This record gives sequence, C-alpha cells and structure tokens, in this order.
Amino acid sequence: MSNISPLATVHPNAKIGENVEIGPYAYVDEFVEIGDGCRIMPHATIFNYVRIGKDCSVFPGAVIGAEPQDLKFEGEITYVEIGDRVTVRECATINRGTKASGKGVTRIDDDTLLMSYTHVAHDCHVGKHCILVSYVGIAGETEVDDWAILGGSTVAHQFSRIGVHAMVGGCSKINKDIPPYVLCGREPITYCGVNIVGLRRRGFTSDQIRNIKDIYDMLYFDGMNVSDACAKIESGFPQSEERDTILNFIRSSKRGIIKGSTSTTKGEVD
Repeated sequence: MSNISPLATVHPNAKIGENVEIGPYAYVDEFVEIGDGCRIMPHATIFNYVRIGKDCSVFPGAVIGAEPQDLKFEGEITYVEIGDRVTVRECATINRGTKASGKGVTRIDDDTLLMSYTHVAHDCHVGKHCILVSYVGIAGETEVDDWAILGGSTVAHQFSRIGVHAMVGGCSKINKDIPPYVLCGREPITYCGVNIVGLRRRGFTSDQIRNIKDIYDMLYFDGMNVSDACAKIESGFPQSEERDTILNFIRSSKRGIIKGSTSTTKGEVD
C-alpha cells in the first residue's frame, strides 16, 4: 500500500509501486513508473517518460524528466531511466535524452548519489555507485563509469568520459577523458596519481594497486606518446582486468585523455 499525500498531483495513469511515499505538492506525470519502496518528497517533480527503480529517494525541488536543453530536440518521446537505490538530492535536475544522439535515454544506474543542485544533461550515462557532489554539471552524452566521484562544482564538457574508480577534484573543468582508477584536478585538469584510498576501500589488493601505479608511471613519465606507451604496457605487463580496463579506455577515447602534471612524480604505494 502506497502513501500518497492528497496534496500531491499524481496522474491516474502513472504506475506507482508498493510502499511508495509521495509527499505534498509533488508532481508525477502520466507516463511515469515508480518502483517499490521509493520516496518522492514534497515539491519534487517527475515529468513524462521517466522510469525509476526500487528504493529510490527524490528530495524536494528535484526535477526529473524535463525536456533536454538541446536545440536539436524536436519534441520526440525520449526517456530517463533510473536504477535501484538511487538518491537524487535537493534541486538536482536530470533531463531526458534526444533522438539526435541515437540514444534517446539518460540513464542513472544503481546505488548512485546525485547531491544537491547537480545537473545531468541529455543522453548522459552515470554508472553504479557513483557520487556527483553538489553543483556538478555534466553536459550532454557524458559517460561516468562505475564508482567514479566528481568533486563539488566540477563541470564536464559534452561527450566526456570519466573512467571507473576515478576521483575528480572539486571545481575541475573536464575537457579531456579521465582514465580509470586515477586522481585528477588542478587547472588545467591533470593526472595527480592513483586513487589509492578509494581502491583500498573497494577491496583492491596492494599488488593490484601497485600494478595500476606502474602502468600509469609508464604512460605519464616514460616520455612516450600515448600509442607507444599503450603498446609497451600491453607487452610489458601481464594480462589483468586492471591493465585491460586502462588500455581499452585509452584506445577508445575520442577526446583524448588528460595530461600528466609536471609536479606529479613516480612514487611508491604505501
């Protein structure tokens, strides 16, 4: 049995799961699906063509499913798809996709946190267990891979990609792709090392972290161009999930990856 405030506006055709709470003055449009156990708090707005999974929380002032802010949008039916256990904090906005992108859907995967005033533009894909800190804005068709963290007030250029387990410092301007497992920041944005603390928290062994560090030392500090460094990494390091994740990311990058910082040096993993 769901608990829907009589002061909420919920279209009778909206599909509302079991044990859903919808607070006063929330708005839920006709073509909306809300999974079991969700909380839609007062003054939250969920427009058409939004699918929300189970046990999600949408805080006051958040707007999900507004039309994309893209001049190529022509009123077509496109979607927002949100996984399970996603939290959308106060005044965050998630726009629908566009037909022009070839995707037509903006997607937020399971267990992700969008803090207050974050903006996820059309056709973006934010992976599992990600955190977008307050005032982050990611432009159209940005991809944020699983476990990535974007520090507060960071902005990402359209078509950017942030790799798995990467951590981006606050107030960064992302105009190049961020490789997996790294720490980055400064102005202009540069590689600052490996996300050692994050990797340890997620169960990576010291050997795995050392291997990732050695790969990035070769990429950023051995004086080779990116393609030559990738070839040497492939031949010089045994096959592993981490090695292949890094190489596949770099080789598929369309914008190119961030550069190394002159103040960052090779070092040991404590």
